[in-house]
Amino acid sequence: METWQKMLQASITRPGEVTRRFGIDPAPLDAVAAQYPMRINPYYLSLIKEVNDPIWRQAVPSAEELQDGVCPADPLEEENQSPVPNLVHRYPDRVLFLVCSECAMYCRFCTRKRKVGGESMQVTRETIEGGLDYIRNHTEIRDVILSGGDPLLLGDEKLDAILKALRAIPHVEIIRIGSRVPVVLPQRITPALVRVLRKYHPLYLNTHFNHPDEITEQAAKACARLADAGIPLGNQSVLLRGVNDDPAVMKRLMQKLLAIRVRPYYLYQADMVQGTNHFRTSVEEGLEIIRALRGHSSGLGVPAYVIDAPGGGGKIPLLPDYLQSLGEEVVLKNYLGETYRYANVAPEVPEERRRAANEQG
Repeated sequence: METWQKMLQASITRPGEVTRRFGIDPAPLDAVAAQYPMRINPYYLSLIKEVNDPIWRQAVPSAEELQDGVCPADPLEEENQSPVPNLVHRYPDRVLFLVCSECAMYCRFCTRKRKVGGESMQVTRETIEGGLDYIRNHTEIRDVILSGGDPLLLGDEKLDAILKALRAIPHVEIIRIGSRVPVVLPQRITPALVRVLRKYHPLYLNTHFNHPDEITEQAAKACARLADAGIPLGNQSVLLRGVNDDPAVMKRLMQKLLAIRVRPYYLYQADMVQGTNHFRTSVEEGLEIIRALRGHSSGLGVPAYVIDAPGGGGKIPLLPDYLQSLGEEVVLKNYLGETYRYANVAPEVPEERRRAANEQG
């Protein structure tokens, strides 16, 4: 058995196993863990410095999870956009394919909190074959995102088989993997796993660092292994109250990500998921964080700030008000709040554009 598997087996699954170490009464949290599964492996547990710090808040159940009367269980309406079990087809040319029901650490703010790690999420050979068949039969699908749960908790052979089947589909151009393993269980990124992944380029991996304290020597080594294998790495952070809702913290996180060759990709406004309302910030706070990043740090380190629209509307980008007005003159505000003007040109109407194209042809 590999080190990462032993570490997973040694995970804490009951609140008392962690709260006793910090002198906290676990009784109020037992009911939370009964409804929303808990798993904290020894590696991620070692990153907790004190009660309610940013690592604790992400991993340890809170009584507030059962006090949420605001958010629905499935705000993104994934179930309504699943033509076959464990596959979400929201955008025209890509699908989200759920191939594993477990995670190495159950995040308390998870979008799929309603089912990940529980009995209601069943990933079987039949569901995987059903998903592959759906992709084969829909030639408009050119981009497949493997998610779950965490796809990298599958054994190397199972993952290899899924990737091989996808790569054999002619119209699938891009394979992406969404995984928090480089953050919460970097020991899983073994040379053997990387040998599997590198066979299926173009393959991308988006991971999920939320706080600078998660960027450890072990996490950096895991990301280096992936990057050295030619796998582009992106990061999808969630804006979380008490974790990273501070411009200085977010700036440090983005800069440290670039240093380990992980490109900031998205900053998500927290989804309205039942049991997570206490993590939500205002959109104004998110815009202020983007304002603090833009111009004050490399553009490489500025993620797209998005809301994944409730009701399954997809990701909608949000920006501070850099564009003040639009007309013959474009009035702009830069990162320092200074105003600049740009002389605009008249927009071409579609008929003029077609005429010009015909004349060039």
